[in-house]
Amino acid sequence: MRAQPTASHFVDGAYLEDEAGTPFDSIHSATGEVIARLHAATPAVIDKAMKAAARAQKEWAATPPAARARVLRKAADLIYANNQALSELEALDTAKPIQETLVADATSGAEALEWFSAQAASIAGEAVPLGTDFAYTVREPLGVCVGIGAWNYPTQIACWKAAPALACGNAMVFKPSELTPLSTLKIAEIFMEAGAPAGLFNVVQGMGEVGAALTTHPLTAKVSLTGSVPTGGKVYAAAASGMRHATMELGGKSPMIVFDDADIEDAVGGAMLGNFYSAGQICSNGTRVFVQAGLEERFLERLIERTKEIRLGDPMDPETQMGPLVSEAQREKVLGYIETGKREGATLAHGGGVPSGGLFDKGAFVEPTIFSDVTDEMTIAREEIFGPVLSLLTFETEEEAVERANATPFGLAAGVFTGDITRAHRVAGALEAGICWINAYNLTPVEAPFGGVKQSGFGRENGRAAMEFYSQLKTIHVGLAPVDSPY
Repeated sequence: MRAQPTASHFVDGAYLEDEAGTPFDSIHSATGEVIARLHAATPAVIDKAMKAAARAQKEWAATPPAARARVLRKAADLIYANNQALSELEALDTAKPIQETLVADATSGAEALEWFSAQAASIAGEAVPLGTDFAYTVREPLGVCVGIGAWNYPTQIACWKAAPALACGNAMVFKPSELTPLSTLKIAEIFMEAGAPAGLFNVVQGMGEVGAALTTHPLTAKVSLTGSVPTGGKVYAAAASGMRHATMELGGKSPMIVFDDADIEDAVGGAMLGNFYSAGQICSNGTRVFVQAGLEERFLERLIERTKEIRLGDPMDPETQMGPLVSEAQREKVLGYIETGKREGATLAHGGGVPSGGLFDKGAFVEPTIFSDVTDEMTIAREEIFGPVLSLLTFETEEEAVERANATPFGLAAGVFTGDITRAHRVAGALEAGICWINAYNLTPVEAPFGGVKQSGFGRENGRAAMEFYSQLKTIHVGLAPVDSPY
């Protein structure tokens, strides 16, 4: 099982290797097998990528928006056409089940490119009448944008950042996570095949020091990070030191509130999607499930029944519904949280262990885990675990649920399940979150903005709002009367 790329980096329209960079391995965490060996970007590689992007950006910004749109649309079509191969690579790289990657990874990236291609030609300012004079505004690209990705959705994240950036006339240098370095190299290939100028979308590999070098490079106009809150604080501080634009899409400890009039099957399904999809490795997961006291017993019983049916196994098997965590280190972190939950008095209602036998003995698997009798002060209710661990809490009143849901420094997402549509909107309006779902969870269509508040970040991915974060306004005042000067 090998997925060795042509070289570690894709710079100025071609693969590039520099063996002077620190070597690192891409490991398929279902088996522990090394599937590729790469090298981190050296300062020379980083500088070459940034200079290529700066050159390409000038050419790209001068390209008519409709022509830019054709390139983005062609790239989307190529991703759709190659979805099977791209999804298999993503399943190798991330160890997510192929049944997930076929529908949630490359295709969502293609949808972003397709949708933003349709927006490219609509970028416009406004006319401002001023009596005799008038002013008008134009939206201009920022320049070279640096994208720094997380390991859970490498293809999707690369496209979510590249699509609005390129639609607005920018270029991008993208650094994927060192844990999942492979799929974005294929996206770079596809941009070239679609007709993008060399250097428009570059991929450089490496760890934190590479991200830091990109963030503070003199040619960097904007940094867009998807990652953890601690990493976001460091990257934002570095970007701010140079007055660079920034978008931070960070983690959370999102609440899901289930009222006693909710459809129990929908609510249980939402809770499972919000905790076990992608083995729980999703930033917006609703890991604090608040259930109204009268519904708790039935909800927990049905939740356990359905969770028992989840099929763990080989990510390349189409029947597998949940694979391993991305790495052995991540598994150890998650298992540590499970032990902490038990030690602090939560009831382990289901799972909590490591499956054994066959493939399970080789991979970084953890059983889908449910804790009940969780209280707000417990570690598992306060800290982001990023694994398949659901914490069930109970509440009595709407006011109590909202107050406790908001009692967190995070604010990425939230969910409300209820049959009372008036209450649904009232509660959604009161929750401190960048996105809130009503009777659904973890749906992120490209048409709608996505992002957090409080320590979960700022700026937005997707929707028309994303284009505001990849462009800047210029105001031009046109004087049509004689200059009125006292001098």
